[in-house]
Amino acid sequence: MSITVQTLAIKENKSLTVEQYISVNQDSASFPCYCNLSAAKIIISANIALLDTAESANQSLTFSHENQLELVVFSNISYLLLIEIVEQCQLSLTALNAINHRNNLVSFRFNVTSKDLKKSREILAQLSLKNSIEAALLENAPQLTIPGLLVMDMDSTTIEIECIDEIAMLAGVGEQVAAVTELAMQGKLDFAQSLHQRVSTLKDAPEKILEDVAKNIPLMPGLETLIQQLKLYNWRIAIASGGFTYFAEHLERMLGLDASFANKLEIENGKLTGKVLGNVVDAQAKANSLAVLTEKYNIDKNQTVAMGDGANDLVMMAAAYLGVAYHAKPIVLAQADSCINYSGLDCLLHWLK
Repeated sequence: MSITVQTLAIKENKSLTVEQYISVNQDSASFPCYCNLSAAKIIISANIALLDTAESANQSLTFSHENQLELVVFSNISYLLLIEIVEQCQLSLTALNAINHRNNLVSFRFNVTSKDLKKSREILAQLSLKNSIEAALLENAPQLTIPGLLVMDMDSTTIEIECIDEIAMLAGVGEQVAAVTELAMQGKLDFAQSLHQRVSTLKDAPEKILEDVAKNIPLMPGLETLIQQLKLYNWRIAIASGGFTYFAEHLERMLGLDASFANKLEIENGKLTGKVLGNVVDAQAKANSLAVLTEKYNIDKNQTVAMGDGANDLVMMAAAYLGVAYHAKPIVLAQADSCINYSGLDCLLHWLK
């Protein structure tokens, strides 16, 4: 079809950002729009406001919007870094789908194609780490405004600490337990075996240390904002943790979550016995919890998201439609659909459509 486009020459200044070329204040009815970016110029639909002089012309261009793969970047990314991402990830950019204003940040959603999505995501993850930015390649991402389900890991995901390490420090076995925790998160130890090993060192520790850890539990930045925004659109939110019910249920009550799944410590006469009651909440149990909640709340599978940081979260993340690695270990980054490396949890709001 014949569309009117405008062409803007790109300045050599490497520090100029995307938002310094394309205005973030656009009529939502303008999207999706034709868009083609290169290091030399921007070619974009004439109805899109640019912040520099552009030449307009009628051109016969093919504009297809059937593809559902999107590259999402924040508006303050360097324009030339965006071009590097497109080239290095071997993407073909065809449209600008949306400009989202969420949680005091602005993100651009570009329609792209990739011949090898897995490879493109691997390269994007590397570039994001190298340049200390957040970016995502998302295929038909869940929609914020449609009810969905978010299941999150607890330790080092919804909260800034590993509860078992904090308990162990108060019990005088901190270094011993922390070393085992790290190996388990990297996937170098069987999780259930490592959990029993760590919990056994807590034998005869007073129950009060659980209360001491819980009352000072530090929430991960962006957690409360994320929950608040998702609840506006009737999302269900839960914790699935290889940690302990004492803390997961505390967070469930405090944050108004829909459910929590975790391991129950055995306590007798006010002291920990060094044992866990029942079956261990391992990687498969986490994935099962997501399935249970999806069915219970009648959530569309395409509206499910799982977030975590350790190897024990990988099965759950694979079971969800969108698996997000949060401040994660390398083994998790390598397998996740997308990642958040530097921002708070509320960055997820920009990964959703």
